[in-house]
Amino acid sequence: MHDEYRTVAREGVHEIEINKSRFICALAPAATEEEAQAFVARIRKEHPTARHNCWAYVIGADGSVQKASDDGEPGGTAGVPMLQMLVRRETRYVVAVVTRYFGGIKLGAGGLIRAYGGVVGEALDTLGTITRRRFRLATVTVDHQRAGKLENELRATGREVRNVTYGTGVSIEIGLPEADVETFRAWLADATAGTARLELGGEAYGDV
Repeated sequence: MHDEYRTVAREGVHEIEINKSRFICALAPAATEEEAQAFVARIRKEHPTARHNCWAYVIGADGSVQKASDDGEPGGTAGVPMLQMLVRRETRYVVAVVTRYFGGIKLGAGGLIRAYGGVVGEALDTLGTITRRRFRLATVTVDHQRAGKLENELRATGREVRNVTYGTGVSIEIGLPEADVETFRAWLADATAGTARLELGGEAYGDV
């Protein structure tokens, strides 16, 4: 399992014009292949008169799912250069759709490859990327008396506090880098005079 990956910071659109053809790149984060396909379908619906809605996506922190479509453009001139740009820029869990409105001037295979790949690269630059890192989920349970101070100390030391639940005790859900688990266990015992309980859970990715 990869410790971290990069993805697009937010959904957005970037447009360029080449020889009167408009290339509109819609870019979005996508957690699953289904999400990516739903985004492609949505963009198609937004541009019903466009001649081409080419797309590419990379799913999985290790980039295990990679798919692309030329949507009627000459084979290998649209979807593949789009996918190559996503992979070259090391982005994951991301989907790109490039809508082309033909301007009447043919660009040739080389021109199309540069245009489709280029607009995806520019869209990534415009929207920005973020790094997400793998965390071990953990729950700290502590008495009400110590909870407020402990939560403040967790945040002050840069721990990712994900959720706080109040019951007979207070449960604070945090994200920990795997390598920090034992160090954190010792810190917690010291910070709460051994009164806090630490339970380790599954894994998730969070923003760095």
